[in-house]
Amino acid sequence: MRLYRTLLPLAALLALAVVGLGAWVRLSDAGLGCPDWPGCYGQWLGVPEQAADAAKAWKEMTHRYLAGALGLCILTLGLLAWRHRRQVSPLLPGVLCGIVLFQALLGMWTVTLLLKPLVVTAHLLGGMTTLALLVWLNLQQIGGPRKNFASDRKLKAGGLLALSVLVLQITLGGWVSSNYAALACPDFPACQGRWLPAMDFAKAFSVRRELGYAADGALLPSHALTAIHWTHRIGALLVGLALGGLALTLRRRPGWGNFACALLALLALQLSLGIANVVLALPLPLAFAHNIGAALLLSLVLAINFRLWHGPPLH
Repeated sequence: MRLYRTLLPLAALLALAVVGLGAWVRLSDAGLGCPDWPGCYGQWLGVPEQAADAAKAWKEMTHRYLAGALGLCILTLGLLAWRHRRQVSPLLPGVLCGIVLFQALLGMWTVTLLLKPLVVTAHLLGGMTTLALLVWLNLQQIGGPRKNFASDRKLKAGGLLALSVLVLQITLGGWVSSNYAALACPDFPACQGRWLPAMDFAKAFSVRRELGYAADGALLPSHALTAIHWTHRIGALLVGLALGGLALTLRRRPGWGNFACALLALLALQLSLGIANVVLALPLPLAFAHNIGAALLLSLVLAINFRLWHGPPLH
């Protein structure tokens, strides 16, 4: 069990690194730095001299190597959990192993299907899900679980609402990124100088299509990109209300001060990064930080929900 407990935090940190590096690859247009999979121009180790853009190819291969290391780490956790199943449930580690295998398929399809938005977004959500489950497993080791813990039902509902809204917003953020719609509204707080610009929601959220094209094969109109971006902004407003409301409620409860302050600080930072990305025309470091911020915010909201449902010992 010592190896299991040691690997859990390392796997969570590695998952955060994989999510961050995946965002860096996507945001720097390096998703097709290697046109094949799992190697790069037929080479498994390193990047060959004939690579069209060696810098982008190295970014993509580094992400693959890191993801492979995470996969091996999770597989080890799954085997250890099964071996010590009388002490720890192998259910979540087993689910994680399945998700990692599916993530590998999504990584392959991202390349072979030429950055299809549905696949790219699903790959991002798979990475976030992997991180979330590893965070939950770590929380179980630290603070519980206490299945019979009783707390305010309204507070529990608020925690679940905050988590649900945040997951939806992360999904919308992935759809913005995978469709390259981050600068469809280049101004703030208005969009293209209007509060309600011209938008095409039907084409914006048609999932069975290629990158840059509508479902009928025509080029994706700019109104569709505007709709994607505008919807993400509305989602940010809902996240601010849900998470901000939860934080303010927690501040009034004994023992929740640190969680409330951390949530408010991280929420304010994430919203500021989102605004800065628009105003400053999506500089790569800020866009990368916005993705990491989403992962950290998800982890914190998960920790709050864990404590709400499983008791106060978690610190």
